[in-house]
Amino acid sequence: MKITCFKAYDIRGKLIEQLNEQVAYRIGRAFAEYMQAKTVVVGGDVRLTSEPLKLALSTGLIDGGATVTDLGITGTEEIYFATKYLGVDGGIEVTASHNPIDYNGMKLVKTDSKPVSGDTGLYAIRDLAETYAEVDVQARLEFYSNGLVSEQAFIQGEASVQADKLKITGQYSVLDNMQPYVAHMLSYIDTDNITPLKLVVNAGNGAAGDALDAIQSALEAANVPIEFIKVHHQPDGTFPNGIPNPLLPESRADTANAVIEHTANMGIAWDGDFDRCFLFDEKGDFVEGYYIVGLLAKAFLDKKPGSKIIYDPRVYWNTEDIVLAAGGVPIKSKTGHAFIKERMRADDAIYGGEMSAHHYFRDFAYCDSGMIPWLLVAELLCTTQKPLSQLVKERIAAFPSSGEINSTLADSDASIKAVLDKYEASATVVDYTDGIGLEFENWRFNLRKSNTEPVVRLNVESRADIALMQQKTAELLALLK
Repeated sequence: MKITCFKAYDIRGKLIEQLNEQVAYRIGRAFAEYMQAKTVVVGGDVRLTSEPLKLALSTGLIDGGATVTDLGITGTEEIYFATKYLGVDGGIEVTASHNPIDYNGMKLVKTDSKPVSGDTGLYAIRDLAETYAEVDVQARLEFYSNGLVSEQAFIQGEASVQADKLKITGQYSVLDNMQPYVAHMLSYIDTDNITPLKLVVNAGNGAAGDALDAIQSALEAANVPIEFIKVHHQPDGTFPNGIPNPLLPESRADTANAVIEHTANMGIAWDGDFDRCFLFDEKGDFVEGYYIVGLLAKAFLDKKPGSKIIYDPRVYWNTEDIVLAAGGVPIKSKTGHAFIKERMRADDAIYGGEMSAHHYFRDFAYCDSGMIPWLLVAELLCTTQKPLSQLVKERIAAFPSSGEINSTLADSDASIKAVLDKYEASATVVDYTDGIGLEFENWRFNLRKSNTEPVVRLNVESRADIALMQQKTAELLALLK
């Protein structure tokens, strides 16, 4: 059986066609056998298909020799935390993050929450899973009641694998791990530093709502003066307000409007599995993740000078400038969570950040979190007594950027070659860390093919020259098309 949902550093596919309960079972069995994992934690986001996929995955894990601990509805970072905290052999989150509703997927880690990517076993797991073609999975697990369920029934969460089928084995249990997770989140800030704040939080009807509630309860118990204004807070796998993806401009209005309406200090929005958070200033303006990387880098370097900071190669002049000025060591890494984590471990970096709003922390098993960043920025607002707009204004002016622009092209390789042919000879730096990165005296760009989607991604930045950045962005887009 050919399995086509494996990507460079996670699993993601269209339901029924690429990812279904039978595929999930095979992935679980292959993960346990290839990793020789005896204990695995699993969780899933709020998508209606995540629960049946998670249970089929768990059954495969058990058949592969593992004991499974199910954390229920979780964000990806809760699996990262639990894998390290509980000392188990691996963890798997069933999630499609911000993909359309007819998709789902999985993110896998091994012991100590080390990432499982194409270079570190992901494709080997796929290849092993494909060898189970002769296994009569339907007879073994009764995946579907009365034969195959319809595609619509599966998407609506009506598939047939039930938890009680797993509980009978004695190798499946359910655990609430929220309390230690929340305690760890709050360890990144000094709650005594927090002065009264009003924060708009938008979970997008995803998995962030439950975790935020638990953090809020802990803050209230400690008398920390933060008021939360909640938008689209209740978990709802039908996503009545659209798939949570604040990277899309059309997904930002509800958060921005609530910040203005409630005169909040900051707005926070998450994607579906909340491994990324996106911030809005007190005016309701969206703050590009690129500039938050610089803020967090400086916050860590103020506490621990000389530390190493990892960043991705799409836009980085601002980050390098801040890190060097603060006495830190900037280190460039290939884009993608698996690559960033591997580089952070190799260099023992204290923090790593991507412009896509993935933020990584050494004390969080070098993993990314969507809760730690907003806590740190909230503390920064209080200790500096400056609004977020002021904290980023000078940096945006010093290093204006285009933001990431995606283009679907008929022949991406030919388009990238055309760009190289035009610009390479006059570039002062040509970098192939990830895609192509060309630098000139006062501007630079990065162009790369996505690892997860059929698009080419362009980022342009300049030194204190918005007009030049805009001109070069338009020039490059015209050449690509």
